[in-house]
Amino acid sequence: MATVLSGISGAFYYKPAGTVDGFIETAINTTTNTISLTPALNFQAGDPVKFRIYNPTTGATVTPDVSNVMPALDVGNVNPATTYYVLTYNNSTGAMTVSATQGGSALDFTGDGTLAAPNKFEVAYADYAAIAEVRDWSLEMTRSEIDVTTIGKQPGQFVPFRTFIAGFAEASGTATVYMTDEDGASANRMIQDVLLRKQAGASVRLYVDQVLSGGVVNDTLSRSIYMEVALTSASLAVNPDDGQQVSINFRPLDQPTFDLTTAA
Repeated sequence: MATVLSGISGAFYYKPAGTVDGFIETAINTTTNTISLTPALNFQAGDPVKFRIYNPTTGATVTPDVSNVMPALDVGNVNPATTYYVLTYNNSTGAMTVSATQGGSALDFTGDGTLAAPNKFEVAYADYAAIAEVRDWSLEMTRSEIDVTTIGKQPGQFVPFRTFIAGFAEASGTATVYMTDEDGASANRMIQDVLLRKQAGASVRLYVDQVLSGGVVNDTLSRSIYMEVALTSASLAVNPDDGQQVSINFRPLDQPTFDLTTAA
């Protein structure tokens, strides 16, 4: 007999908005050890990030080769599989420095790499992070109906019925978040992200059944839905009887990915 899942096995994971950008070789400054990115993004000190080479036309990752070489560091080339950390990001100029550890020293760039057109380098928030302050989340998916009724149907004892076909799908989601007095709380950051002008990178992973292996989320055994999103609104509620809550609404930018099956 199947076991009915309960909300205690659910979870809400998030990638902050404004934490992905593409750049070319000339963005690497080997004198100041900075990367010139787009201004007014939302990278923050301590953010885990990864680098890759990608094709901006298809979005596909490009494997480094003789024509596509990652920027060089004094300890070797940037490794797409390695997580680095934002040391500084200047919101006005877009200049970023990165380190090998949180709060460590700035990495020294010794070369700006090589790209074959039209490829670009990308820096992006490394992985989904748990929002521990989320009380609940919901996701509603609907399909529009297209009326394709034709006239001329032969009436009988009962009137003819209209004919419909399914149209485009859409979805909307919401998460109820508790505000805390922790300055660096991910939930507080998500609230602010609603008003960001550049939300590229905002993504959610909604766990229906989260399974841990050795204290780490096992996505093979877990059930989840994940998607890039636009954060559309935040509604705050403050009263003396409850914890301070914020209802955050979002919409997927494209078709969500459903990972609702498990494999041992």
